[in-house]
Amino acid sequence: MTIRILSALGVTLSLLATPAFADGDAAKGAKVFKKCKACHTASDETNKVGPHLVSIIDRPVATVDGFKYSKAMTEFGADGKTWDVETLTIYLKKPKALVKKTSMSFAGLKKDDDIENLIAYLQDPSAAE
Repeated sequence: MTIRILSALGVTLSLLATPAFADGDAAKGAKVFKKCKACHTASDETNKVGPHLVSIIDRPVATVDGFKYSKAMTEFGADGKTWDVETLTIYLKKPKALVKKTSMSFAGLKKDDDIENLIAYLQDPSAAE
């Protein structure tokens, strides 16, 4: 009996700790991306003020060819971190809280729904069409 309760509790906690981004709406995420597009692209591998975001999900941090990253971002990614959904979620909420001296001037997204939708869009920009 105790094992069942602990198992159920473990499953419940794991669901609460992991964002459910499968429910994100790519079309709504495309609208959120308008805040990003002055500095980034998501549909072609062209760097702007910031690196392109094509295939960013699970991409190693600070690894886009031809983009000069800040020292802070390079150091953040030096140990092999990747832009998985969890790390991106934290970063998009408040970039400077995760990478203290990032050169990205964006303050972050306040709404969890905006983050969820933006990540859905970044996973598949063509889904927003």
